[in-house]
Amino acid sequence: MTDVTLTTQINGRPQTATIAPRLSLAEFLRDGLGLTGTKLSCEMQVCGACTVLVDGLPVSSCNYLAADVDGREVLTIEGLATGPELHPIQKAFIDKFAMQCGYCTPGFVMMTKALLDEVADPSTDEIADHFEANICRCTGYQPIVAAVREAASLIREDR
Repeated sequence: MTDVTLTTQINGRPQTATIAPRLSLAEFLRDGLGLTGTKLSCEMQVCGACTVLVDGLPVSSCNYLAADVDGREVLTIEGLATGPELHPIQKAFIDKFAMQCGYCTPGFVMMTKALLDEVADPSTDEIADHFEANICRCTGYQPIVAAVREAASLIREDR
C-alpha cells in the first residue's frame, strides 16, 4: 500500500508525517513522536489504557488509524500540563492516590478530561458509566471516582 501524508495538531503543535496507512494512532504517537504516555495493553479496544482525545472525544488509539487524524486535533496525557504546572485532573489523581502501577492512569486521566469537558459536576453514576470501558487491575475504582470528583471541584474553582 502507498504511504499517506497527514497533517494534524498533536498537543497543540502542528505535525506533518508520511506514514503507512495501517499504522495505529498509538504506534504513531509512541514510536513516531516519542509520546510514550499513551499505553498499549489489550490492543482490542476494551481496556482504555490507550485513550487519547481526538477533537475532544475519547478514542482507543490502539485501534484508531493514525491516518484518520488528518486535519484533526489530538490531545495526549503529555499535552495536559502547562509547562511544569500539572493539570487539575493530574493533581487530583495524585492527591487521591488514584493509581498504583500507573499503567492505566493516562487513559483514565484522558477519559476524565472528556467527561469534565461535558459535565462540570458528574454524579458517581455518571462517572461509573463514563468509565465502563476502562480497566484498572491495581487500585480499584473508589480512588479513581474520588479523583474525578476532586478534579471537577478544582476545575470549577479555577473558572
